[in-house]
Amino acid sequence: MDYKDTLLMPKTDFPMRGNLPQREPQIQAKWEEMDIYRKVQERTKDRPLFVLHDGPPYANGDIHMGHALNKILKDFIVRYKSMSGYCAPYVPGWDTHGLPIETALTKTKGVNRKEMSVVEFRKLCEQYAYEQIDRQREQFKRLGVRGDWDNPYITLTPAYEAQQIKVFGEMAKKGLIYKGLKPVYWSPSSESALAEAEIEYKDKRSPSIYVAFPVKDGKGVLDGDEKIVIWTTTPWTIPANLGIAVHPQLQYSVVEADGGKYVVASELLQSVQKEIGWEHVTVLKTVKGSELECVVAKHPFYDRDSLVICGEHVTTDAGTGCVHTAPGHGEDDFVVGQKYGLGVLCPVDERGYMTEEAPGFSGMFYDDANKAITEKLQEVGALLKLSFITHSYPHDWRTKQPTIFRATAQWFASIDKIREQLLKAVEETKWVPAWGEIRIHNMIRDRGDWCISRQRAWGVPIPVFYAENGEPIITDETIEHVSNLFRQYGSNVWFEREAKDLLPEGFTHPGSPNGRFTKETDIMDVWFDSGSSHQAVLEERDDLQRPADLYLEGSDQYRGWFNSSLSTAVAVTGKAPYKGVLSHGFVLDGEGRKMSKSLGNVVVPAKVMEQLGADILRLWVASVDYQADVRISDNILKQVAEVYRKIRNTFRFMLGNLFDFNPAEHTVAIEQLREVDRYMLIKLNRLIEKVKQAYEAYEFATIYHEVNNFCTVDLSAFYFDFSKDVLYIEAANSHERRSIQTVLYETLVALTKLVAPILPHTADEVWSYIPHVKEESVQLVDMPEAVHIDDADRIVAKWDAFMELRDEVLKALEVARSEKLIGKSLTAHVVLYPTEEAKALIDSIKEDMKQLLIVSAFSIGGSFTEAPSEAQTFTKTAIVVKQAEGKTCARCWVVTPTVGEHADYPELCPRCATIVKQ
Repeated sequence: MDYKDTLLMPKTDFPMRGNLPQREPQIQAKWEEMDIYRKVQERTKDRPLFVLHDGPPYANGDIHMGHALNKILKDFIVRYKSMSGYCAPYVPGWDTHGLPIETALTKTKGVNRKEMSVVEFRKLCEQYAYEQIDRQREQFKRLGVRGDWDNPYITLTPAYEAQQIKVFGEMAKKGLIYKGLKPVYWSPSSESALAEAEIEYKDKRSPSIYVAFPVKDGKGVLDGDEKIVIWTTTPWTIPANLGIAVHPQLQYSVVEADGGKYVVASELLQSVQKEIGWEHVTVLKTVKGSELECVVAKHPFYDRDSLVICGEHVTTDAGTGCVHTAPGHGEDDFVVGQKYGLGVLCPVDERGYMTEEAPGFSGMFYDDANKAITEKLQEVGALLKLSFITHSYPHDWRTKQPTIFRATAQWFASIDKIREQLLKAVEETKWVPAWGEIRIHNMIRDRGDWCISRQRAWGVPIPVFYAENGEPIITDETIEHVSNLFRQYGSNVWFEREAKDLLPEGFTHPGSPNGRFTKETDIMDVWFDSGSSHQAVLEERDDLQRPADLYLEGSDQYRGWFNSSLSTAVAVTGKAPYKGVLSHGFVLDGEGRKMSKSLGNVVVPAKVMEQLGADILRLWVASVDYQADVRISDNILKQVAEVYRKIRNTFRFMLGNLFDFNPAEHTVAIEQLREVDRYMLIKLNRLIEKVKQAYEAYEFATIYHEVNNFCTVDLSAFYFDFSKDVLYIEAANSHERRSIQTVLYETLVALTKLVAPILPHTADEVWSYIPHVKEESVQLVDMPEAVHIDDADRIVAKWDAFMELRDEVLKALEVARSEKLIGKSLTAHVVLYPTEEAKALIDSIKEDMKQLLIVSAFSIGGSFTEAPSEAQTFTKTAIVVKQAEGKTCARCWVVTPTVGEHADYPELCPRCATIVKQ
């Protein structure tokens, strides 16, 4: 007779293989049909709000792995919060203005901007932005990110722009907006001013020159035949020189060197001698920097004075201690130049070409002028040394080209006036990781005023009018009117209408007696756009609130969105726009290198999902220490896929063994469960507590490791392993079997909920197979709660000790197997010689030891000291493994001498015979 039919083998349609690339789109289609976002929001609408405010990615190109990391982390948090007592809306956003879209149109779309009006060009930019949004939206949704995708926020929409104008107006009202001539980061490649947040540093090879400025009037401190030595890596700024800065507290040496007399900082004399190559140097005298104030030097090749001035910014880190000062090309130079009334000379135009204010070099690109100016210095005998250095240099983060400092008339937002408020807001915010607070504190402490104007077409106009006398006009009335116009027509109206048609009807101003007005043509920095989202999104929308509970972005946003949002929010409300800020690192390849097309090491999210599925990508995100830079590669993803396979198999085993279990009818009360079953429930409860704590702390790698460990060690390697002998063999309604099924059911439901934020597709798929659940999606339930089990600590201590004893038995069985003493563990008879402590443990266990150890026979041979010489000795016990005596039961495979005792079932052990006979 074939006894297989009498076994209660697992039955489930839940597939062993995830086949995620094909199955996930089907699951997502079901979510779409259900309108799952709305259902979740409806279920949680009466709960406290938890707002994670989405930092808007730029609408240009396919998403990359950094996007995937960011959006998936956000989704973990939002999904968890909606399952743990909160209403957690997620409104995705897009940043849409700025140079990249202008560039994409001209370079990839062949648009000739000069052949069309600004309005026509802006409409093409808007169309392109929406195309990119649609493209990225589908890619973000494919990641499994749940959100209000049909109603995102977009920085180019009229409602958003209207609120941005109000932010600008409120800041202007408080005296925080002003126009000034100052040196700013200028990008010749973009033909626009840049903010600090738009600067990145890359290595650049530059000339390094030492130049002698002849003294014209020594003011009784110098004789007048000396030369002051400066050092610079920007020869192109020499035509703009108006002064030489020294530190008032430093000592300066007047030296005779190779036939000339020179002035350098005493502390740097040795390094200057070495760099220039002076052979013989004699110090004639030393003077304090403050004594040199107002000494007059001559420009090396122009008929112009260069005034010696004192500046605290002068250091002895490098150079000569005498700093070439061009107020039109440096922030420190500008500030100290203002103090001494030097004026501002900026002989470089917006494209980076020298103007006629640099005679002899006009028409040259500034970088090309370096050579010509150095040659001129050589010609006039002012060049002491030319060499080249590679150093870190500011570049335009969009075009990747070098920037320059250039004095132009720009609009600024004052940071200085609100610096203390900003620093206080930083202190009141929770920063994760903690070093984020130090980083942004130092940035705000050290940053200058924010240049918010850009000389581009595609952006939100600066809402300023000018009177006939040139006076800027920014009033409550004009701001309110422009804001309303933008809300009604969008910001294109600024370019479509004349100034008089943009002003309130009947508007007058003392500076325009003839009623004529002009309008500003610059647009706002895109960081002002996204930095206004706390007003344009959190305040604008009914389903959100300000301040947000959390901002979560890459670590580059300390100088970007975290910073600009803080500046505008503190300026407008006096408070930070967020209660907490969480940052993540960058995604590198498997060897820790930055991804680049040239290296061929780019890992594309779409390809990963096409090959492995979104849940594998999400599980990878959970596995990494995301607060630092993270690595991804095919090998790393294979390892993650293996962990996924183990988790999926765990679900499959539980589903398969619950095919005949109805929780309403078959659940066994906790107090009636065997102790080993209670032990597993306690382990489950502790997993629930650890996982929920980890979600609260945003420690997703802890969840990854705890769940993996629970599935592989606690369940698969122990509980599932020995429970098969009960689940498959015992009668369907036996108490032992229903006890184990009770634990499996509780574990299945709880584990599905716990992993739902990380593996939403798999969790929803599992949920659809769980018998007798009411909700149509696991997304519509709450996280599991740990239940109280009496005497939990004692049970855990006891069974943890048993697991250590079991490990020793497993090792002994493995040795016996390798020595060919036994085959499978069910062919073994294990004889233990335990220590007193281990003997007491064994005696306290009421469960069947041979079943727990998956052997056919188990016995105590004596005490630890009585173990025979052939025993394998461990810490808790000595063990002898031998062949079990008897025959193998055809049904349960246990080897026992009792097989055949029941006359009707000669191939079965008495246990199986009794079950089959029922």
